[in-house]
Amino acid sequence: MTRILTAFRLWSHALLAVLVLGLPAAAAPFAAYVMDARTGQPIYRQNSDTRLHPASLTKMMTLYLAFTAIESGQVRLDSKFTISSNAAAEPPSKLGLRAGQQIELRYLIRAAAIKSANDAATAIGEGIAGSEDAFAQRMTQMARALGMNNTQFRNANGLTQDGHYSTAHDMSQLGRHLFYDFPQYYNLFSRRSADAGIAQVASTNRRFLDAYQGADGIKTGYTRAAGFNLTASAQRGNKRLIASVFGGTSTAHRNQVMAELLDSSFTRIPDRVREVRPARPRLVAQAAPTRRAQVEPTPAATSPEPQRLVLQASPPPSTRPAAAASTLVAARPAMNLTEALRKATAVEPGTATTVLASSNRPKARPGSSNRAIEQAVANAVAMDEEPSASLAKPVLAASKRPVRSPRRSASTADVISEASAPAPVAAAPVQQASAEDMQLDSSHAPRPRSETVILAAMGEGDRSPVEELEVVRRPADSGRNWGIALGMYTSKVEAEHQLVSMALQDGSIFGGARREVANTNRGFEPRFGNLTKGVAQLACDRLHSRSQDCTVIAN
Repeated sequence: MTRILTAFRLWSHALLAVLVLGLPAAAAPFAAYVMDARTGQPIYRQNSDTRLHPASLTKMMTLYLAFTAIESGQVRLDSKFTISSNAAAEPPSKLGLRAGQQIELRYLIRAAAIKSANDAATAIGEGIAGSEDAFAQRMTQMARALGMNNTQFRNANGLTQDGHYSTAHDMSQLGRHLFYDFPQYYNLFSRRSADAGIAQVASTNRRFLDAYQGADGIKTGYTRAAGFNLTASAQRGNKRLIASVFGGTSTAHRNQVMAELLDSSFTRIPDRVREVRPARPRLVAQAAPTRRAQVEPTPAATSPEPQRLVLQASPPPSTRPAAAASTLVAARPAMNLTEALRKATAVEPGTATTVLASSNRPKARPGSSNRAIEQAVANAVAMDEEPSASLAKPVLAASKRPVRSPRRSASTADVISEASAPAPVAAAPVQQASAEDMQLDSSHAPRPRSETVILAAMGEGDRSPVEELEVVRRPADSGRNWGIALGMYTSKVEAEHQLVSMALQDGSIFGGARREVANTNRGFEPRFGNLTKGVAQLACDRLHSRSQDCTVIAN
């Protein structure tokens, strides 16, 4: 009998909502969905998969992506976003941002979540993705990853636009992910007011939060096409519900329908149930592709037949007379420097000779004479033929001496003697060398070079498109099978308060941890899960230093 009465009440309220909504000519369609937040199981549904205008419930996804960007390190809460003219021109509700103004992300989040400011939501999307269109694509990708299969986004604020739609089921699903995926930010949705940097903003959901016991979020929305929408979360004891209502006729009517749906659903779910956390998506950022140079094809490169370019013919190099091997190996008789200089300056018959212009002899240093210079040179030449007392002589004698060059070198004696003449004179006529004195190794003639060059067709380079952001799923624990317990408390409220307090103090450790309160025979035990063993031990060491009970446990 109780179930029959409960079902009758639900259907009567739904019928009343439909009748009331049907009175105005421009009333929006009605839809509702209630789920058990602990398991994700539906409790009540009406038009829950009908695609309707979500209005400002859209900002729930905007905030979800903002929290994701913060967690991944793409931005920080104190990152300053520059307001564009597009964001500043958004219609109310708005924070009052001006084009060119810079404001921290934390204030934009507060304004979008609490006041439902359209300009703040647009600024968040543009600051994270570069443009609102690119951000809307990310929103739709994330919606698919979260199982919101009947949702598509066109903007970050929820203003009415073609192709921008969602359902009561999908928004309830998004609210559940906000609760489980970002518990460190979830209390933002229960705040009645907040400092948004340039103004103090009040919550658009404060009436429902104040009127309904256990309500702690989430988001309101209104446009003329959507009606009055609300996604709410409430907790009573161990039970938690998340529900969405689309198409209310007024704020009061919407809140009343939501309260009655939650009251009826709380009586239909068990007090204790095994919690099934939603699988959290993971964003995999693709590396930016390397852009190659774009080469414009020339007519020669794109012609059907390869073009032939003929190089100008050049005369082949003249061959040199080959030398006998015995001539190179045989030892040459010693010759003086004058003979070597004469033969080095000799040229082949028929070759033009180059006569060097005479230059003035450099002036001698004071205290020196030409005779002294000639004597020094003669002594240096004589040292080459006489035994030396140098310590390095035995080492040099034991080493292999280099083979003489085929060409005969000349002595510097004649050069010096000619340079010591009283007046500058022209170089003496060059005597021609014999074939025996100018012998070179025989070498093969170089192979003739091809006189044609074939140009192959060249491509236009790599024009592959930029790879999109991939959204994949991963298990919620990610292999983390450790946690910590914070002692026993007499009430669940005290245990939850301790979890929130620890998460705020050590956000770097507990930011991604799973929070839960275990109801044991000795009392309520607050626990952090989804940690590695090393992180759990580090957290306990910190808490022990603050005289806080802490025990490392295995999940």
